[in-house]
Amino acid sequence: MSDSIVVSALRARANFGKLLRRVEEGRSLVIEKRGSPRAVLLSIRDYVRLAVPEPDVLRILGEESRRKGTDKLSSKRIDQVIKAVRQAKRR
Repeated sequence: MSDSIVVSALRARANFGKLLRRVEEGRSLVIEKRGSPRAVLLSIRDYVRLAVPEPDVLRILGEESRRKGTDKLSSKRIDQVIKAVRQAKRR
């Protein structure tokens, strides 16, 4: 991400089209409400770059999953494990 623009929520609402064009030009937008940062508006390119794991990360995760045997877990078993972990955290 390159330069960020900080704007109030009111200004963002009133000038959304103009601010959207600036985001499309490679800027990011920090939206504040009462002086506190509340949200960020990014270009789709920046969002994908931040949200999608790098191929090396995916390869490493796959290798670790195969090594631990977790690549063979069914969806039902994964749901059971998640439920058990959540119950253990509540205790």
